[in-house]
Amino acid sequence: METSNQKQRVTVQAVIQAPVEKVWRYWTETEHITKWNQASEEWHSPRAENDLRVGGKFLTRMEAKDGSMGFDFGGVYDVVKQHEQISYTMGDGRTVDITFINKGNETKVVEIFDAESTHSIEMQQAGWQAIMDNFKRYTEEF
Repeated sequence: METSNQKQRVTVQAVIQAPVEKVWRYWTETEHITKWNQASEEWHSPRAENDLRVGGKFLTRMEAKDGSMGFDFGGVYDVVKQHEQISYTMGDGRTVDITFINKGNETKVVEIFDAESTHSIEMQQAGWQAIMDNFKRYTEEF
């Protein structure tokens, strides 16, 4: 629980066994986003929109596969530096910073986000890390 107005930042990361060009493509292209963007097998992302430019908007629909619940996850891009960095602001004002670190045949992806106050930090970190792990798995497999 937050005790001040300062937002807590949470970090998730992974080292993907793929060059940064592929990692960037799979992170940003909608046909790939819909294949990896879920925290568990019970969820999926049936559609995604992505206008990858400063001021551009993105939206990913996330739904339980059984249809019991779903939500739109979206925001506006603040920084887009190809193969290096993406930063955006979500609809509720929280920010996310993603860094792509080129290490030749592998790429380290570090995502730092403002926590929200509804769920525990541990739950948020676990959910975002699960999505990151799905991204890693998908990118390395395909």
